[in-house]
Amino acid sequence: MTPPLLVVDAANVVGSVPDGWWRDRAGAATRLRDDLVEVAEQGLPTLPGPLEVVLVVEGKARHVESIPGVRVVSAPGSGDDAIVDVVRAHPDRPCAVITADRALRDRVSALNATVLGPRTVRRPR
Repeated sequence: MTPPLLVVDAANVVGSVPDGWWRDRAGAATRLRDDLVEVAEQGLPTLPGPLEVVLVVEGKARHVESIPGVRVVSAPGSGDDAIVDVVRAHPDRPCAVITADRALRDRVSALNATVLGPRTVRRPR
């Protein structure tokens, strides 16, 4: 059976906590990616695991690489457009998107994805 898909808006989740992420965007995205391995294995309260986790990065975090458990998609342009493309590519799978971006929430909800806020996966440091 194909696991549910969890798509994470890296810029939005990293930016949800003012912890100095702006000094090292790639480092912040890398820490988030590493934290998501556990989410991929265990799932979330509203989405049991295992999950296929896709982290969408953009800008200065564009060079963060995939690791076992978390596939990283580097957006060539808009991160939001890349997230919509990932969701659209999997119309028959349960899918959740982690973001607080209102416009993106509307776009992925129109594709039948569930939307969860950044605190769902953001661990305090």
